[in-house]
Amino acid sequence: MRKVLLFLLAVYQKVFTLLSYGSCRYYPTCSEYAKWQIEKNSLPKAIFFSLLRVLRCNQFFKGGIDYPVVKKEFENPFIKHKKHKNEKILIKYWFVPKEKDRYYLIKSFKKEKSPC
Repeated sequence: MRKVLLFLLAVYQKVFTLLSYGSCRYYPTCSEYAKWQIEKNSLPKAIFFSLLRVLRCNQFFKGGIDYPVVKKEFENPFIKHKKHKNEKILIKYWFVPKEKDRYYLIKSFKKEKSPC
């Protein structure tokens, strides 16, 4: 189901980018926000928060920067992982702390691999 929704969002983004129709009052755009939510949250939460965001995208709301908030638990950094010494990882999103186990999800603009 996730793959279908992400595919539909990608088609939507391509079509409306080519037509250059409309603009969003928020950053990231509502479709990009929905994409991030679908990738990192459970599907019901992602649909709920995306729908709320689309409903807020009108002249009655100020707009501005509105990053998705996701719940994430990180692994213990002291546990040894079986990684190769020079293995590189791709950083797609940054998790910026908001509350105890909730983080702002911010997309990395550089699509390069980082040494870890």
